[in-house]
Amino acid sequence: MRVSTAHSFDATVATLQKRQEALTTVQEQMSSGKRVNIASDDPTSAARAERARALTQRIATDKRASDISQNVMTLSESALSDASELLQKARETMVAAGNGSYSAAERQSQAAKLKEIRNQLLTIANRSDGSGGYLFGGQGSSSPPFIDAPGGVVFRGQGGRIEIGSNETMPLTVDGAAAWLTAPTGNGTFETRAVTSAGSAWINAGAVTDPAQITGATYDINFSVAGGVTTYTISANPGTAGTPVSGTFQPGKAIGIEGMDFTITGQPADGDAFQIAPSANSLSIFDSLDQAIAGLQNTGANNSQVMQTVNSGLRNLDSTMGRLQGVQAEVGEVLTRIEDSQGRMADATLAAKTDQSNAEDLDMVQAISDFQNQQSGYEAALKAYSAVQRLSLFQYIT
Repeated sequence: MRVSTAHSFDATVATLQKRQEALTTVQEQMSSGKRVNIASDDPTSAARAERARALTQRIATDKRASDISQNVMTLSESALSDASELLQKARETMVAAGNGSYSAAERQSQAAKLKEIRNQLLTIANRSDGSGGYLFGGQGSSSPPFIDAPGGVVFRGQGGRIEIGSNETMPLTVDGAAAWLTAPTGNGTFETRAVTSAGSAWINAGAVTDPAQITGATYDINFSVAGGVTTYTISANPGTAGTPVSGTFQPGKAIGIEGMDFTITGQPADGDAFQIAPSANSLSIFDSLDQAIAGLQNTGANNSQVMQTVNSGLRNLDSTMGRLQGVQAEVGEVLTRIEDSQGRMADATLAAKTDQSNAEDLDMVQAISDFQNQQSGYEAALKAYSAVQRLSLFQYIT
């Protein structure tokens, strides 16, 4: 094979360029800290790193949604806690109003306190989430969701709640109608009511003695007084199942029917009537306070009517407090779920970043070793080029 001077020059220059290119590549890797800077460096690793980056971005998006939900739920929990405290104050006010020595004016003073508590509760129900929405706006409301209308407070939002997120949905609102307007009436199973009470009698909330006997019927309790003896008759409303019961009334003694017990205190008058109806999830916090306020403001109410107002008011407040506390517990469960989700997202982010790092990051110790090897090779190539350069025929002719 004939090797010309030109061929030697070309081969040496090509080797020198390859060494320089390899050295430059290692320098770039050491400067960036990445083994893969462009896809052509290692297509398989580049694709793996890109998938890891995409996963990290999706997790970051879910994390932002989670943070927003966590903030709203924290505000909601605080609002519900404030409302529970106000309802406790309302309960204490109702207990005070039941003092038999209070005059009508003093009961009206207690009613004024209840009215102020009601107004504060309405403000809490319309509390903003800080970003233009409302904590209890349901599925969205551009204006305060609870309106104080002539017939009482009404919900103008849409039931349900807004949720955000992809893999795990998180709520951005609380269902205001469910929280504030759907407490169970009565004791949760049945509700006692005073229909007419001209005497000194009032009925308590009652209790369930045997759930298996509950029929769901509505019962009317009618009293008759003849010859100084007071009797009662309990009959189911037409069209509902139920066994009639009758007996002689004894003040303070429990009366039972179909697995339900209730007590009528005082002395009913002839024609007085009470009622037992199935409980329904339709009790509004505001309506229960409005009824209590109206009863305490009635200056013509007798003692039994005042006691009925107080007893029913306490029963309703206990029910609405229980409902709010239930919603608060649900919000607390959501916050716990958000914290757990954020922990999983943190783990997933770490795993994705680790995978990305394994795919594209540079082993600096190995890179330094490679750089030194490439540098030595490059220097050798330079020396070889210098030696070849002196092998020209013209060096000997001259």
